[in-house]
Amino acid sequence: MKFKLFLVLLLINYQVSLAQNNRLETTNKIGWYSYTGTFKVSEKVGIHTEYQWRRNNLITSWQQGLLRLGLNYTVNARVLFRLGYAVAETYPYGEYPLNGLGRSFTEHRIYEMVQLAHKEGLVDFSHRFMLEQRFIGRYSSANEYTEDEFPFSSRARYMIRLQVPLRGKEIKDKTPYVAAYDEVLIGFGKNVNANVFDQNRIGILIGYRFNKNVRIEAGYLNQTLQLGRLVNGKNVFQNNNGIIINTNFNIDMKGKAADKRN
Repeated sequence: MKFKLFLVLLLINYQVSLAQNNRLETTNKIGWYSYTGTFKVSEKVGIHTEYQWRRNNLITSWQQGLLRLGLNYTVNARVLFRLGYAVAETYPYGEYPLNGLGRSFTEHRIYEMVQLAHKEGLVDFSHRFMLEQRFIGRYSSANEYTEDEFPFSSRARYMIRLQVPLRGKEIKDKTPYVAAYDEVLIGFGKNVNANVFDQNRIGILIGYRFNKNVRIEAGYLNQTLQLGRLVNGKNVFQNNNGIIINTNFNIDMKGKAADKRN
């Protein structure tokens, strides 16, 4: 019995060592700075706008630029649906660029999202489920200098976020708060290559709600990302760490629209 247990432990150790030997790991210092604006045009409908300025070496060079637009439909205070479009420009950065030729590339996305919210004691929870249909720019050969192919792939995302007021029992005007989130991204479909696991993101933030229209938060971000290609027959994982700053604006357009009709 002890001999069998020894063999099992030896096999597990061998598999772990093999997995570690079959991967390359690299790190980058990143800084993500984002604007999010929601424009409410009726009780149920709103327009989502977002831009993320993602930098490498904290701020000095590009990692990615992401523009995301969407149409919101609010079922109630706990349920929100969104349908939208995003475009991302990813740049060559780090020791192993995402593109095999070391070039930037453009990605177009269509996405569907549902967000669920609930409160447990002092803690506000939100759960975001997202599906993305991705058209990722690719160069068919080194002789091409603009992307001439856009193969299709899909990705599923789930993010859980919680936030707690640092003063009082709820997050309202002039309230500081602390927030944390974790998001996992999984690729699927025939054009997914080496990275079914796409990436994972963890953030820890300190925020401040000035009023119902303006909120800002900043903190620490960790991004674990797997390249969609092998390098020398090995999987490549980026372990990126840095800072994140989010600015959020909520603009109520309902009153302005009514004024124009009157």
